[in-house]
Amino acid sequence: MTDPKDAPLVRLAGVGKNYGNVIALRDVDLEASAGEVTCVLGDNGAGKSTLIKIVAGLHRHDLGTYEVQGEPVAFSSPRDALDRGIATVYQDLAVVPLMPVWRNFFLGSEKRKGFGRMDITFMRRTAKREMAAMGIDLRDVDQPIGTLSGGERQCVAIARAVYFGAKALVLDEPTAALGVKQAGTVLRYIVQARERGLAVIFITHNPHHAYPVGDRFLILNRGRPIGYRTKEEITREELTALMAGGAELEELAHELDAAVSGSGSRAAKELAEGADHLRKSD
Repeated sequence: MTDPKDAPLVRLAGVGKNYGNVIALRDVDLEASAGEVTCVLGDNGAGKSTLIKIVAGLHRHDLGTYEVQGEPVAFSSPRDALDRGIATVYQDLAVVPLMPVWRNFFLGSEKRKGFGRMDITFMRRTAKREMAAMGIDLRDVDQPIGTLSGGERQCVAIARAVYFGAKALVLDEPTAALGVKQAGTVLRYIVQARERGLAVIFITHNPHHAYPVGDRFLILNRGRPIGYRTKEEITREELTALMAGGAELEELAHELDAAVSGSGSRAAKELAEGADHLRKSD
């Protein structure tokens, strides 16, 4: 048996999941080690959500093995996963917009003192300190969290998970609904989490966000892995082509070329130009 000290924090081997007759996930291998970022990429319907639910303890896998620090696990709930140090930050953050930042930071885990009163001074000070340690410089932790940008709210959630003892951090499409600058902010905090020794599993559909921060890359398509590479084994262009489906793009380009040869319409020509662009970018 693998020594827990040498084992990845999270390891999936041959993991599969069925919903009735529907195969949602099959033959997935994944490792997430301390101080590394493992990126899981795929388009809608690729199986990313199912994988998140298994890692987070929301659903049990039907096939394969799931290990945490070398020990096989089968979580019954997200609380079980959290107790083992696996925290998941979902895209639709569970925050109360009108509550201050510090209140959301400790939501559900409030620090209390005599007679059950909340220790507001401690929570304010701690929230500010922990976010500063992650490189998040907030002007005022008393401001409603709803006044923060999407990227800042993601970063508060990351800092909260780190403070409450997360060893492995699962991030569900944290940059999906963000602009370029805000996405860059979140990527910077993902690197901060890695440098603090966490194992980060970064779920995304954007290879341009994944490649700069990733150490390993798992690409899913229709519930099955179509590539599992380290950064040394793949370039950004190869990662993009593998995720996009190079063969499918080439087939589309040929179809659009054929459409142009059979029609002199402006629309057909524009489609052909688009096909040529896809072929070159691939």
